[in-house]
Amino acid sequence: MKYFSFLNSEEEEALFFSSPVSFSHRTSKEILAYAVGAALYMPATRPHIADDIMNGKHEGLTTIIIDLEDAVGDEQVEFAEQCLAQQLTLVAEYMGTGMLSSNRLPLLFVRVRSPKQLEHLFEILGERMSLLTGVALPKFDCENGRAYLQLVHKYNQQKDSAHPILYAMPILETAEVIYRETRWDTLLLLKQIVDEYAQYVLNIRIGATDFSSLFGLRRSPELTIYDIATIRDCISDIINLYGRIDNGYVISGPVWEYFSQRERVFKPQLRQTPFEESLGKTGRNLRMKYITNSMDGLMREVMMDKENGIVGKTIIHPTHIKPVQAMYVVTHEEFMDAQGILARNDGSLGVFKSTYTNKMNEIKPHLSWAKRILIRSQIYGVLHEQQHFVGLLPKHEQTYISYS
Repeated sequence: MKYFSFLNSEEEEALFFSSPVSFSHRTSKEILAYAVGAALYMPATRPHIADDIMNGKHEGLTTIIIDLEDAVGDEQVEFAEQCLAQQLTLVAEYMGTGMLSSNRLPLLFVRVRSPKQLEHLFEILGERMSLLTGVALPKFDCENGRAYLQLVHKYNQQKDSAHPILYAMPILETAEVIYRETRWDTLLLLKQIVDEYAQYVLNIRIGATDFSSLFGLRRSPELTIYDIATIRDCISDIINLYGRIDNGYVISGPVWEYFSQRERVFKPQLRQTPFEESLGKTGRNLRMKYITNSMDGLMREVMMDKENGIVGKTIIHPTHIKPVQAMYVVTHEEFMDAQGILARNDGSLGVFKSTYTNKMNEIKPHLSWAKRILIRSQIYGVLHEQQHFVGLLPKHEQTYISYS
C-alpha cells in the first residue's frame, strides 16, 4: 500500500517534495504504527468486503477494521464470524489467482468482542490469520487486557515464521478510564500490562463514543471532541501517560460520526483562501460541499488530534478517508525544520534560525518532535513549498499546478 496512490506520476510529482513510501503489514512496527491512519470500520456482516477491496471501491483506503463488536447485533455474532471467514477466504483466493496484488491489500484488522472470541477466531481462521495486520481490542480493561495480549503473544510465538506479526490495538473506552476517581490508577495498571507486551502493541486507541455514552453525551458536528470537557480531560491523561516520548506508543484519535447535511448554527470553520489558491473554482465548490456535510468539524478535530500528538483516526464513512489522510501530510516547512534539527544535533549549536526565517529551532527541546515528523513524512509524504493539503482532497481527475 501507499498513501495517495490514486494520483498519477505527474500529479504526485507536482504535489510532493518527497513522496510517500510503500508499506505492507510486514513493514517495521515503528513505521506501521504511523501507517494505520484513517481506519475505516466495516461490520463483519457486510457481504462484499473482499470484492470492494479487489475493485478498489474506496479511493485512497489503506486500513480496514472489520467489526465483530458494536456494529454486530448480539444475535448476529455467529453469522458475523462466518461472514468474516468467508470474506478472508475470498481475499486469499483473489490474491492466489493474481486478481488482487499484495500491494493493493489494505491493512486489515478485526475488532473482537472478548478474549474467548479471539481464541475462537484463531481456530476457525487458521492460515487466513496471516492476512490480518492485527486485532482491535475493545473495552480493554484490567480484567481482559492481559488475557487479550497473552493470546496475541502466544499466537506470534507459535505462528509459522513466514507469517507476519499479528499486532494488537487496545481501545481505552471503559468507565474506569473515564471516571476521575478511578482513572489514573486504571491507566497505570493498564500501561503495566501493555508494557509487558509492547512489541505487539501497534496503537493505543481512544473510544470516545463509549466514553460519551456514560454521560449521555454526543458532540455536535460543529464542535470537536476536545470541546466536551469530560472527554477532553480523559484524552489529556491518556496522552500524558501513553504519549511520552520514552514510551514509543502511537495514539489514534476518536471516531467522527457525521457524514451528511445538517442545519448549522455556527460559521464554517474552513477558510476560503487555501481552497481557492489550490483549486480555484473547484476549490470553492469543494469547500462548500465539505461545509454542507460537516467535514469542517472533522478537519478541525483532526487538526486538534495532530497538535496533541495523535496520529490517525477511526472513521465510519469513506468520505472521511481523504480529509483525514491529507491533513497528516508533512508540510515543506515542517520537513525542513525537522531535517535541520537532526542535522545539527552534534553539540555544535543549541539554536538556529529556521529555513523559512520565521522561527527559532532549539535542537534539544525540538529533537523528539523532529524525529516524529520525519517518520510521518515517510508514510504521508512532504508537500512542495507552495502546495497545500487541500490539493489532495479532490478526485484524481483534478489538474495540479507544478511548482518543481
